[in-house]
Amino acid sequence: MAKKLDDRDGRRRCRDCDEWKPLDEFCVSSRRPDGRGSYCKPCFNLRSKASYAKRLKEKHGREVRELPTVPDGHRRCPTCGETKRLDDFPRNRSGRGGYGRYCKPCRNEKTKETRLRLYGGSREYHLRRRYGVGEKEFQELLAEQGGRCAICRRPDPEHLDHDHRTGWVRGILCFNCNGGLGQSKDDLDTLAGAITYLRGTTWQRVLIHPGVFQMCSPTRGRPPSPRS
Repeated sequence: MAKKLDDRDGRRRCRDCDEWKPLDEFCVSSRRPDGRGSYCKPCFNLRSKASYAKRLKEKHGREVRELPTVPDGHRRCPTCGETKRLDDFPRNRSGRGGYGRYCKPCRNEKTKETRLRLYGGSREYHLRRRYGVGEKEFQELLAEQGGRCAICRRPDPEHLDHDHRTGWVRGILCFNCNGGLGQSKDDLDTLAGAITYLRGTTWQRVLIHPGVFQMCSPTRGRPPSPRS
């Protein structure tokens, strides 16, 4: 026979443990006027686990796998099965406790597998995600440039250049030219000033007599510093 529940001063007796506890320690239930169920939260959790184990046994013939105890500041990775410190898991705002579910090595491996399956590799993934083009379009544009950097004409450039305002792809550059445009922030006045500066300050060999050359600068009369 079920035990009678007597609510006293905002407290209730749990049907399983028979203890009197505050109502907020009982599970939420929409069937009762006060919105709280007949079992306290610890007892309700035990009932739920027992019910799950029974259904698993009856439908699939399997026992519930007992997970190892995880100490504070640690987490168990479901892929490798190892218990590691939280620092070994990537940060994730939506994850439990602010960390991801998988440890960093397992997450990296899963990421590689996903990119390989969906995009054929990490390079294709990054090109599509950042520039909206793939390796095929990259190679076609490189062929249009004769296989050389669009600025300095060095062979085999690897960096896809794009307009930071519109996101449109402009060409393929080598590492140095791509970095130079980035440092100048694509400002035409800055680049024109750099050209004017180089033309006016670069030291050149000037023929002053047959077979005699002198180093001079168009705008500066100071000779180069002597080598140590």
